[in-house]
Amino acid sequence: MIRRARGFTLWELLCTTTLVGVVLGLAVPSVRVVALDGRRTAEINELVLAVQLARSEAAKLGRPVVVCKSADGLRCAGDDLRFDSGWIVFVNTDDARPPQRSPDEPLLLAHAPLGRGTISSNRAYFELRPLQRRSVNGTVVFCDERGPAAARAVIVSYTGRPRVAPVDSGGAPLRCAVPR
Repeated sequence: MIRRARGFTLWELLCTTTLVGVVLGLAVPSVRVVALDGRRTAEINELVLAVQLARSEAAKLGRPVVVCKSADGLRCAGDDLRFDSGWIVFVNTDDARPPQRSPDEPLLLAHAPLGRGTISSNRAYFELRPLQRRSVNGTVVFCDERGPAAARAVIVSYTGRPRVAPVDSGGAPLRCAVPR
């Protein structure tokens, strides 16, 4: 009776290792793109949620509701910060111009700062007003390490409806802010 050795030959191990290396080399960049797309989509959805919440609360309460950038989650920030510092949604009961949340105004939502990438806007804030009144429109651009080619914009219309697009409201390519 002849006994056969169990296991793999050196040639079989070398071929298998090479094949696994090639497959992993092709798969890793794809996984990275999927992860970046997922992170960008999650941030975009958070802002769209904030705008939709502000729009519905403005209609329900009959008062302006503001979405503004905020570093501390309590007050609106100035022009020196961008939306990647975070944002808040609050009811503007005192109709302050420019909107600034006072302690007695209801805070509806606070969003923490962005970990990576940039979020820039052509508006310091978005004020969503009750029905039959024009809201503040504008564009918010989300960028990650891939730059303008992978950037997405949330475009808020005068009626307060947000939409996501790969170009700005005029159809021009998006531009990313310089990371800080």
